[in-house]
Amino acid sequence: MSTPNHELAELLSSLFGRHVDSDSESAEIDRNLWATLCETGLDRLTGGPDREGGDAGWAESALLLCAVGANAARVPVAENDLLAGWLLDTAGIAAHDSDIRVAALLDSDGRAGAVPWASQTDRLVLLWRNGDDWQVSDLARSEVGVESGRNRAGESRDAVVVDTPRLDGTPVSATVATEYRLRGALTRSHLMVGAMSRIQQIVIEHAGARVQFGRPLAKFQAVQHMVAALAAEAALAAATTAAAADLAGTHGFGDPRTALVVAASRSVTGHAASVVVRNAHQVLGAIGFTREHELHRYTNRLLSWRAEYGSVRSWDDELTRVAVDAGTKGLWPLLASGG
Repeated sequence: MSTPNHELAELLSSLFGRHVDSDSESAEIDRNLWATLCETGLDRLTGGPDREGGDAGWAESALLLCAVGANAARVPVAENDLLAGWLLDTAGIAAHDSDIRVAALLDSDGRAGAVPWASQTDRLVLLWRNGDDWQVSDLARSEVGVESGRNRAGESRDAVVVDTPRLDGTPVSATVATEYRLRGALTRSHLMVGAMSRIQQIVIEHAGARVQFGRPLAKFQAVQHMVAALAAEAALAAATTAAAADLAGTHGFGDPRTALVVAASRSVTGHAASVVVRNAHQVLGAIGFTREHELHRYTNRLLSWRAEYGSVRSWDDELTRVAVDAGTKGLWPLLASGG
């Protein structure tokens, strides 16, 4: 188990506590918050100083991602550092600038859908298959076709199209594509865990303060059951995601144990999101759907994030395949060893 970084946790609490999002419904990057993250070195935590990074690991990134999720922050932390930055590091491509970057995995037609912040970024780091090889290229946004879109939470999710035969790419190992998916998946788990923690706070505060039939909602047994189920699912998601982050930090994403627990994390957080969203809105009732209330900012993000870098069903299928392949004699040793 990784040791908590209390100084970073305190910094994040102070930073996000002071920040006020003046346009929470916008699909654009929160430039004021992003500037603050850049000033404190939080825009590129990993990668090492020789690659314009901060030499931090996945444990520190997990704290930052959870804080982003818990504050519904409109910043491309995962995309700029853990995906685009990592791809550049892996390909040996230098990026000595302060440009915002996001990453996209292109299909055989040179297209990628629902790319986070593609219309808002300065540059795009593209990963695509070229015959038997994989290639990485770092392009200015003006060199890429981008069609703006949004997810259900209003965040920028854009279509990207590139003429890949004309690109000058740097070859990388085929394992990079597999790790890219796992990295993206785990970033979403952390964001979702952060959002669930804030939703739980909102629900508990509302249930304690809202009075119906002469007593607080929290005194009704049915409400207590809903809050307890919500809290249990959020705790399970947090524990599974923390285990995945520990394995990623210790053994890397190429280790089969990491791949298995990342899949478990995505399955658990995906199913937990259903319970958390349902119970939260049942406890708050109609007020949680109003534009003025903050709840929907988190519940809509949960439902959007769980569909990125693999659907819940795809991760369930992956876990099922691993279990079937292990067989009756191999399943328990597999689980007991963490993968």
